[in-house]
Amino acid sequence: MTDKRLPDNRDMWRIAAPMILSNISVPLLGMVDTGVTGHLESSVYLGAVAIGGTIFTFLYFGMNFLRMGTTGIAAQNYGAEDYDGLRVSLGQALIVSFTIAIIILLLQIPIAKIAMVLLGGDAETQQHAATYFFVRVWSAPGTLANFALIGWFLGMQNARVPLAIFLTINITNIVLDLGFVIGLGMKVEGVALASVIAEYTGLLVGGALAISALRKHSGHWPVARLINLRAYRAFFSLNANLFIRTMALMFTFAFVTAQGARLGPAILAANAVLMNFQNLTSLGLDGIAHAAEAMVGKAVGQKDKASLEHTVKLTLRWSLIFSAGFTLVYLFAGPLIVRILTDLPGVRQTAMNYLPWLIASPLISVWCFLYDGVYVGMTRAREMRNIMLFSTIAIFLPLWFLTQSFGNHGLWFAFVAFMAARGIGMHIGYRKSLG
Repeated sequence: MTDKRLPDNRDMWRIAAPMILSNISVPLLGMVDTGVTGHLESSVYLGAVAIGGTIFTFLYFGMNFLRMGTTGIAAQNYGAEDYDGLRVSLGQALIVSFTIAIIILLLQIPIAKIAMVLLGGDAETQQHAATYFFVRVWSAPGTLANFALIGWFLGMQNARVPLAIFLTINITNIVLDLGFVIGLGMKVEGVALASVIAEYTGLLVGGALAISALRKHSGHWPVARLINLRAYRAFFSLNANLFIRTMALMFTFAFVTAQGARLGPAILAANAVLMNFQNLTSLGLDGIAHAAEAMVGKAVGQKDKASLEHTVKLTLRWSLIFSAGFTLVYLFAGPLIVRILTDLPGVRQTAMNYLPWLIASPLISVWCFLYDGVYVGMTRAREMRNIMLFSTIAIFLPLWFLTQSFGNHGLWFAFVAFMAARGIGMHIGYRKSLG
């Protein structure tokens, strides 16, 4: 039986801590990929992996709804002690994941051609990037299935398994990177092959642990709900809204990069450095948001309003503590972080001019990070979509247009206002949902 006591700090950190560690492990892998290819005899290999990696980052980030949607549905089933529903949520997520992966594999040639046109690069770099792409694309079934498994386990209030999956993937990838490239003398195909094998290794670990977890919760597989397309209506509705929401978010980040490029190479490089501050903030705050997803979903499944409100207050309190910590670190150590990230004097100075926006950002962004988790747990994806679209179309773009005369300061002002609008909108929506 699931308990109905009010959640406490231990409940939150049991989920948040492993997810923060999982998040930290991801950039470590990117550093190893860069380090391995960066020591080959030509810079084209490093550029090729960068282009190839960007394609999959964009492709898979867009598919992150598989993780988010599965967490909310599974958490509500878990809270309601609907163990048949738990099986359906996992089965539907895996079936959809494999279906999307098959479509990606079937369309891999046009996807590669379009991506190469958009990302550019000289002929040799694009040739190696294509080699990387056509090897790594075969990881799609494993990668998307892992999204589903990670989301499902989070819904089960279990972040240890997602951590195990992340660590299995990343450690396997790092070991094979070194073995294939340094040991066997392979080039970009070795880096790509390491990623493919690592994803399926993670899938084996996650699948075995899912089977073990289901044995602890008696129930059966309602096959009709897995093969009847009408039974997927709620799943598709939820995830379609999450997908649109994610696309709007990706558009905003891409727009910042594109407009920075129009302002000149120094601004483009400085903004790339400063975005690392925003990404670092997300490593901590996303972990707490993941805990909110799982705990809020459980409370909704239990129909326990007191637990829901307590969970939001608990996770918000810790999110505010973390965001204040990030702001203090950026205030006092921001210049040092900039110097670590780049040794180009012009880029350093330019980044310093706009650093105050990133110092303020954690305390402004914290609300939308946390409420993303709350809304996922409540499976209020339509509201998430609407608030994201409003913040993008009615706040970010108009403010950028009106402040163009302020150059990059205007761009960062529009971005920070965009994050604030999301947080304010979701806070108002959450309060209304409580009645």
